[in-house]
Amino acid sequence: MTVKTSVSLSDQQAAFARKLVEEGRYASISAVIQHGLDRLQMEREAEMADVEALRAVLEERRKGPFVPMEPPGELTRKVVTNWRAKRGVQA
Repeated sequence: MTVKTSVSLSDQQAAFARKLVEEGRYASISAVIQHGLDRLQMEREAEMADVEALRAVLEERRKGPFVPMEPPGELTRKVVTNWRAKRGVQA
């Protein structure tokens, strides 16, 4: 389902969107804006996944044994990578 809505663009944004359409990269200005919103949504979801991964790391560390200051960077990367892999989230 699609919803028709009105959007205001700056002159620069409108010119850029028109140029993309004229170059044949998008069928319409609506398609340009939809693509931009899709990208923004993916970016937001990736950010939220990172936050959740960090929360999971913090919770795991809170429950686990003390870890010296040097190794946690690698440990954190490993936990975040594993967390993302289990959920199919890409960086």
